[in-house]
Amino acid sequence: MLQPAHVGHLAMLRSLIRQGAQDGSFDRELAATTPEAEAFFAKLKRALVTGYFVEEGRSGRIDTVAVPGYVYWPDDRNAGTQPVGFGLFRGIEGGYELWLAGLDLGARGGGHGRQLLAALFATPQGQKTWIVRVQRGSRYVGALQHLLGDFGFKWIGDTLRLRWFLRDDAPADLASRVRDAVDARSALN
Repeated sequence: MLQPAHVGHLAMLRSLIRQGAQDGSFDRELAATTPEAEAFFAKLKRALVTGYFVEEGRSGRIDTVAVPGYVYWPDDRNAGTQPVGFGLFRGIEGGYELWLAGLDLGARGGGHGRQLLAALFATPQGQKTWIVRVQRGSRYVGALQHLLGDFGFKWIGDTLRLRWFLRDDAPADLASRVRDAVDARSALN
């Protein structure tokens, strides 16, 4: 079961992101209490309150970027339990990227990852999700690649830290630009 994420979920999101960062599934810098990690979590808090990030775009101007998100419970959840997973989308031109998604380590296995992704991709944002990036150093990268394939995503290449996936029905111009960007970054590795 999914519900929209809100600022009341911040502590749970912080905990799962730090857990995933320690495990290598997110940027490892997010596991520590550093100024950069704290700035990230402050930005995440603003996104949970407003639904947007405010950031400098490629052109150098300040842009607002939609960041809708959801929290996940298994179908058999109890009313008072904490969510065991989450997914945050990031707005891109004409659609979304599944930007961050995670599952509590204790909930992994038993099909919860598949259920989480199925629920996320069934949302309005999920139906327009064209890109997924996964940390190459994650021990779950192979399992995620298999799961993403079941949802129509193909591996298009790797950059230094990330494995990139593009959905089969992504708009052709976006798909071309993403492939070109991944190929250009791969040459630098």
